[in-house]
Amino acid sequence: MNSTADFSLSLIPRRLPRSCIAGLMLTALASALAQAQTPASQGEIVVSASRAAQTRFDAPAAIDVVTVDAFRATSPLVNLSELLGAVPGLQIRERQNYAQDLQVSVRGFGTRSTFGVRGVRILVDDIPATMPDGQGQAATASLSAASRIEVLRGPMAQMYGNSAGGVLQVFTRNPPGAAASRGDEAATASITLGAGSDQQRQIGASFAGGSELIGAVLDVSKYSTDGYRDHSAAERTQFAGKIVLRASAATTVTAMFNQFDQPIAQDPLGLTQAAYEQNPRQVIAGAVSFDTRKKIAQQQGGVVLDHQLADNDALKARLYSGTRQVNQTLALSGSATNSSGGVVDLDRDYGGVGLNWTHKMRVNGLPLSWVIGVEADQLRELRRGFVNNAGVAGDLRRDESDRARNRDIFGQIDWRFAPDWRATAGVRTSQVGLSVDDHYITAASPNDSGSVDFHNTSPVAGLVWHASDALNVYANLGRGFETPTLAESAYRAVGTGPNLSLLPSTSVQAELGAKIKSGRHAIDLALFDARSKNEIVPSTVINGRAIYQNADGVQRRGAEAGWQASWNSLTTRLAYTWLDARFQKAFYSAPNVLVAEGNRLPGAPEHSLYIDAQYQFSKALMAGLELKAESQVQVNDVNTASAPGYALWNARTGYALRLGAADLFVFGRIDNLLDKRYTGSVIVNDGNGRFFEPAPGRRFFMGVRTAL
Repeated sequence: MNSTADFSLSLIPRRLPRSCIAGLMLTALASALAQAQTPASQGEIVVSASRAAQTRFDAPAAIDVVTVDAFRATSPLVNLSELLGAVPGLQIRERQNYAQDLQVSVRGFGTRSTFGVRGVRILVDDIPATMPDGQGQAATASLSAASRIEVLRGPMAQMYGNSAGGVLQVFTRNPPGAAASRGDEAATASITLGAGSDQQRQIGASFAGGSELIGAVLDVSKYSTDGYRDHSAAERTQFAGKIVLRASAATTVTAMFNQFDQPIAQDPLGLTQAAYEQNPRQVIAGAVSFDTRKKIAQQQGGVVLDHQLADNDALKARLYSGTRQVNQTLALSGSATNSSGGVVDLDRDYGGVGLNWTHKMRVNGLPLSWVIGVEADQLRELRRGFVNNAGVAGDLRRDESDRARNRDIFGQIDWRFAPDWRATAGVRTSQVGLSVDDHYITAASPNDSGSVDFHNTSPVAGLVWHASDALNVYANLGRGFETPTLAESAYRAVGTGPNLSLLPSTSVQAELGAKIKSGRHAIDLALFDARSKNEIVPSTVINGRAIYQNADGVQRRGAEAGWQASWNSLTTRLAYTWLDARFQKAFYSAPNVLVAEGNRLPGAPEHSLYIDAQYQFSKALMAGLELKAESQVQVNDVNTASAPGYALWNARTGYALRLGAADLFVFGRIDNLLDKRYTGSVIVNDGNGRFFEPAPGRRFFMGVRTAL
């Protein structure tokens, strides 16, 4: 561990007793109540907690909203990790590996994912980016077209169904509202150019315009890099289109289309600890000899209808579909008879529908609202595997049609039963089905077709006390579940074919929180506890393929603290998370390999801290400084290796000016200002011991945006 990280993290105790947490909460509460004004940040509108618009302060759950100003952002807006550092309870890591997507986890849910996003539901404009089996993709959301991001944590997230340890929802911006209110035509256009270390290059363009009747937003961006590490070059192009039709005073139709094209993303793989310490930029020989890489092409379209039936009744309906093609080259040949190939070719189509009805009324003179809804989603994919002949597809080794589907019904009620008290309750019933239709049948590989259905009911209940205009206290309790994904079910330890004996993981979650708004301060505090059964964990690795099993007794508990303040020209933010995630029961992860009781969950740091300060020198010039720190993180279930903790500084600046009819914004940032060596993310339970994914040293990025 470097000296800076040692010093910074020594200020954070290894353990944070509950009495200490309670003391900190009460101290912060007493200090905040000494003032009486309302900070603007608590008035931000959110919808994820109850599917109805309300202020973040009144939302009966731990929820944060991050406003995105695509023109004045001081980063390239390529990865969600650029924007969400100030959200407590959320871990989001840019892996320097565009072949594997970001690592996203909420309160310890999702830390075990080695690719894609698990345990966290992702939506873009109410349309799922998480598939019915629980596997999601974070990279396909276009951040340059976004207006805000909501992150919901805790039991209320269970109302979003399978694999909802948390909910991350991206909302794209609407066409110009001022033009609609005036009834005349208006349009804006912008261009973005940027460049940075490791041959980062970015170009983008955006157009928005409309009238009172119809408006549109179109956004396209292209990003490429040679990569921090050897064999890690990537290129991607994203397009986001949105059309809003105001058919009547009661009806709005929103149509969306997104395209994600990643023609090349080299995969540098992880490093062993020895290789990482020798040279963090290197790759193993197999990554080069097998030419590990991934190619992705995804297209998605959807329509959302909002209709006001009457003053107290509203309908929302959605319909979407998409396709995704993936070609991935792995670091194995796939020539063994029981392997499925070292080159994966996947062709997927997916889609779904949803409908919910919201009703508002009054009981004993106090407001009550409820929402009921149905959702159905499915994906079908053709998956084939080939022998990897030095990066070139050879003989066929796998040929199957996979399917995942869900059918859900949910209802939620919100009732202010007394002037200062509010109750929330809901239930969601889910049916998730997985099936495999095997087309590769030989003497060594018999017909391995099969299917399995999972059923679950997730109830949630909560209570909010509006203690004063400056203080809300809430408590929630809920039950959730997480099914195996198609990828986790793909292999079994004995024989060939899918492992359809895996069970869904179930969890009981509880949280107690407080939201405080006082003067220039906004404070969020939360304690949480989640206990899981049948956690899906690795069992063994055979010919490079991970086999999974169920294990009982995983506990995730901790505390979150968020603070925002405005001091005239200075704004400050802080997010701190204490997470104690452990196996409460011993189990064997492989023959004769014991995971002891009390071992930490891999990928879940005990302490995480983010501090941000931004100073507005004038209307044109601003500068900011960020501190990000994490304690050490275990990399495998047996806790025999870990990545050391770290602390690093980032700096940013931006300058706005006007040239004729154009507005310009010039920005620059330096990440890892002190050039510290650290592990940005880890590949949990890697079968080859290559757990470490190095983060870059000091890194620069500069850009300019112009708007007309």
